[in-house]
Amino acid sequence: MKEMKISNIPQMDIGKAVEKLSGAYCAVINKGLPLKTMPSVMMWGPPGVGKSQGVRQMASKIGSCTGKKVNVTDVRLLLFNPIDLRGIPTSNEDKTLAVWLRPKIFQMDDSEDVINILFLDEISAAPQSVQAAAYQITLDRTVGEHKLPDNCIVIAAGNRVTDKSVAFKMPKALANRLMHIEVEGNFKAWKQWAIRSGINEKVIGFLSFRQNYLMEFDTTKDDLAFPTPRAWEMVSNVLNGISGDLDEMYPLVAGIVGTGIAMEFRTWAAVYKDLPDIDEIFDGKMPKLPTRPDAMYALASSMVCYARENKKNMKKIANSIRYAEKMPPDFSVMLLKDYMYIEEDYRQKLIKIPEFDKWLQSKGSLLNGSVR
Repeated sequence: MKEMKISNIPQMDIGKAVEKLSGAYCAVINKGLPLKTMPSVMMWGPPGVGKSQGVRQMASKIGSCTGKKVNVTDVRLLLFNPIDLRGIPTSNEDKTLAVWLRPKIFQMDDSEDVINILFLDEISAAPQSVQAAAYQITLDRTVGEHKLPDNCIVIAAGNRVTDKSVAFKMPKALANRLMHIEVEGNFKAWKQWAIRSGINEKVIGFLSFRQNYLMEFDTTKDDLAFPTPRAWEMVSNVLNGISGDLDEMYPLVAGIVGTGIAMEFRTWAAVYKDLPDIDEIFDGKMPKLPTRPDAMYALASSMVCYARENKKNMKKIANSIRYAEKMPPDFSVMLLKDYMYIEEDYRQKLIKIPEFDKWLQSKGSLLNGSVR
């Protein structure tokens, strides 16, 4: 089924959205401009595409590029009434006027070395009366007599009406107060985040093999369990935290992504039992390479996750790059690209390794053309 799009706003994957928005905020902050120079942002997208995770990535990037501490206040507007945003009414000291106790969301650190992000999540799921109460927050950073500090960024997110989730049409007056971006699923951006975030190697390997399974959100179906980036993160938490045995965890995985995909995932994971020993590869030995593509995806994923856990041991990394020379070119390029995702600027560390320089001379021309 062709995915529904919002016609007149830009579409970008979550990685691109994080890059563009955090770059803009960093420029505003580092130039000493008021944060209201940037309009409040509204991120639209289907459930589970990574909007909430993207806000946290933005916070990390803004903190890195400005040297400031970034605090995120996550407000689920679906759970709020209009009165919750303004505060609880009470009388003043001489009982002649009503005053409003400030809501907790306005209790932010206004220090110069701090940036606050007020994240109004699920705004499109909130009743229009609550959305209306968000008008002042998004434009003026105020509600009634309460004011957000000057060091506060306001970002909102929600599902589209076409997603058939709980969503109300956004009033035009509120929409015109926001910068709108539609977030779409993208495997490359997800994989980069997944490698850095410790997502389970089997999840990364399987989705590298079957990229179309990253996101299968279909508004025409009534499935309760379906794959999204958020769902695969939950699968990873199960495999990392409870047991990596997919036969044992199959019922739990099926309850997250659905029985059909869970069954295919379990069947695919059987290739792991025949993979070469990962420790031997990183110790400088040259075990026999698998030949089947599904096994090569599993091997590459295992090597990336091992490299992530041993990223400071450049001797082990060098040994693995020598082994990568034996791989078919497309898998070798995919592996080294994934190594570059291990952490920001990790490529600069790889360049210092003679084995990586040798690899670049033989296969570096393929980097830009790789589709893996």
